[in-house]
Amino acid sequence: MDDAGAAFAGLVDLAPAAAFIRDCQGRYLWANHAYAHLYGAVPDELVGKCIEDFDAPAEAVQFRALDQEILTRGTPVRHTLDYRRPDGSAGRAVGHRFPVRENARTCVAGIYVDVTDQLRAMVQWQEAEDNLQALRDHSGLPCALLSANGRVVEASAAAAELFRIGLPDLVGRRAHTLLAPDPGLDRLHRRWNGLIARRTRRLETSAVLVDAQGRQRRAELHLTTVGHSAAHARHVWAVVTHLSLAHEAHPSLTAAQIRILSLLAAGSSNGDIASSLKLSRQTVDYHLSRLRDLLGAATRPALVARAYVLGILAPRAWPPRSATAAHPLSTA
Repeated sequence: MDDAGAAFAGLVDLAPAAAFIRDCQGRYLWANHAYAHLYGAVPDELVGKCIEDFDAPAEAVQFRALDQEILTRGTPVRHTLDYRRPDGSAGRAVGHRFPVRENARTCVAGIYVDVTDQLRAMVQWQEAEDNLQALRDHSGLPCALLSANGRVVEASAAAAELFRIGLPDLVGRRAHTLLAPDPGLDRLHRRWNGLIARRTRRLETSAVLVDAQGRQRRAELHLTTVGHSAAHARHVWAVVTHLSLAHEAHPSLTAAQIRILSLLAAGSSNGDIASSLKLSRQTVDYHLSRLRDLLGAATRPALVARAYVLGILAPRAWPPRSATAAHPLSTA
């Protein structure tokens, strides 16, 4: 090789990119290890051999035509090549061919990067994205991908319908603007910080959601972090698994009132409630009267029913208890 060819060979001999030099007859003058590996060989096994000794006839014709293009033009050309790997699978490489001088002859050099695995990974990633989108959009579950700072990155059509806003308007919203004031917000915030800090990967919790018309629903949420390589989670999937009846905002209930509703749902009598909470019968009667006014329920069974459909009591918990206390912090 002349100085230019030797410099080229020295630069890329052990490079991960596949490189070669051929003469005008299609005979290999030099190849690096990465190029020889494409044929299941070592460089010395290629030198002195022709294209047809390693490639199928159709591919050999293609490669010779590319070589002649370089020799005729005398300038570098960028190519994308489809070829057959030694195991019979299809491969793709991108790179350049260009003229070099070797022993006073103009020869063809090429350097290519095999992008087969990268393209396969991109196809698999796109398929996974399509599957996730189909699952998200057709499952009927309201769900959203949230950034670590609580902004909606993606959302399902069901989520947009839940909040009674268009999907483009939901994406980009701050999640806290979708939450109604609730005594459980402080605990939800602490749990969220635990997720982002990776003290836990997923949890079940609840929150009161508010739509564009101001109507509220108690929702059970599954929160799951996405990706596990960084020190802190970058995204969290939030999936709504249960919703209470939509209702206008009602006055916040006291802890004592919620406890009374829980005991009432468990079948306790007024006397049992008074004894359990160490209250007088008159105080219990007052609270029950107040609850009937607040929740618009005339009877004890109606009070219990309203407490469940409004999401005040947890729908799948026994003994009955507040929805805000129904999900202990998960540590999965």
